[in-house]
Parts: sequence; structure tokens; C-alpha cells
Amino acid sequence: MLKFKNLAASLGAALILTTSYLPVYANTNEFIDVSQASTGLVKVNYTAPTNSRLKLLIEKDGERKSYDISPNKLESFPLTFDSGNYKIRIMENTTGNSYKALYSKDVNVSLTSSQSVFLASTQTINWTPEMAPIKKAAELTKNLNTDQEKVMAIYNYVINNYKYDYQKAASVKPGYVPNIIDTYNSNTGICYDYSTLFAAMLRSQGIPTKVVKGYTSYVDEYHAWNEVLINGNWVTVDTTFDAAYSQSGKNVQFAKPSNEYKTTAEV
Repeated sequence: MLKFKNLAASLGAALILTTSYLPVYANTNEFIDVSQASTGLVKVNYTAPTNSRLKLLIEKDGERKSYDISPNKLESFPLTFDSGNYKIRIMENTTGNSYKALYSKDVNVSLTSSQSVFLASTQTINWTPEMAPIKKAAELTKNLNTDQEKVMAIYNYVINNYKYDYQKAASVKPGYVPNIIDTYNSNTGICYDYSTLFAAMLRSQGIPTKVVKGYTSYVDEYHAWNEVLINGNWVTVDTTFDAAYSQSGKNVQFAKPSNEYKTTAEV
């Protein structure tokens, strides 16, 4: 069994939000842009001192997700709870794990497609056509016709060209957000880097892809992997595990048994 370093600090920190809610003292959409909500995206650009500790809290029907916000920077975040009524709040850290709500926006989302959010560029899976890894994805898939062929071309490229960075895994800080250009240039990364690079490359080719986090019998620690929509079915793919095994001369199985993976969060 492959054992990676403990990544709970980097992968799990964003999932833990112990909030002491204070009254919302403003209600505006000035910093929260929901004009693309029908595609599964909300954009945030909050003006604040650079040392501010901010989070975006997205809630619907008792489910919630939180993301760290970078002050004074336009960022996109996914609405992954399907169509319905969302409450979106910008939260500011007060003390410890307590946050107060600064701005709030309620929006009734009617998605034009349930898959569009898994094709988008977001804060975590951030890509543009001009980026080198995205150009690489276009090169790899240039003469291919089916999604299956394109997925396999990019999958084989990733597992054969990227190595696990144990030093980074041991030192990565809470709130870490992957950068696919850094991963591409270094040819190294942790599982969060592998899965984010793979997702961005596939999304750029019109193939819906998720980055998910949780636990698997294949790896001893908190982990990140992908789910890819192929021929109408979501397929579990673990490029981090497969890269390590393939590069050591061992056979790997592209599609992993979904019951061997327990998802605790979806990016």
C-alpha cells in the first residue's frame, strides 16, 4: 500500500469551519456577483486589508461549503448543490474559529446544465486557454475524437511525467490552493496538485471533471482524486496513486472501484 505524508492540514483545513454567527449588518451584491449563477458559478471580489482572514460560505438546504477568499482579488467559486435557493455570505474572522457575516446574498439558482459547473474555471481549478498545461492538453488531444480517448491521453501524460513531492507534503500550509502552472513547470506535486491539474486539463477539453477529497484504502492519509464523466458515467480516477505505481513498474487500473473511495468534500 502506498503511503503519502499527512496532508490533512492542507486538504482538510478548508473543510473545518466552526462559526459563531453574528448578525449580518449589510445585505448587498456589491462584492458578490451571481450573474453567472445559472452556469454554477458565483464571483467574489471583496475589498479589505491584505491581512484579512475571509471565507465564502455557500449554503443550500442544510448543506454548506466554505472557501478561503483572497482580499482584493476576483475569484470564482462553484455552486455544486444543484438548482435551488442558495445563501452566499462573506465571512470575516474575529477570534479563533469564530467568524462574523459581512455581506450576504440570497439567490434562486436554476442551472442551465447540471454539468456546466464541472467545466468551469474556479479558484481551485483555475485555468485559461493561454496557460501552458492547457495548451499541452490541446496538443495531446489534437487528433482524438472521443472523450474516452482524450481522457486516456491526458491521464497517461500525467501519470508518466509527474512525481510525488514528499517534501512539499510535509511542509504545505493550511489553506493551500494548487497552481497548475507551478505543477506543470516543476513536474511534481502532492495529490491536490495532481487532481487539480488533471481536472483543469480535462475541463479545457469539455470533459466534466470533479476534484474530490476524502479517504481510500489505497492511501493511508487524507487524499484528493478525481471523478470524470465518461459516456454518461462518473468514473473514479486517482492519478497520484497511479503515477507512483506506474513509475515503479507496477500495473495500474485506470478506473478505480468507487466503493474504495469515501468522499468527504468536493471542490
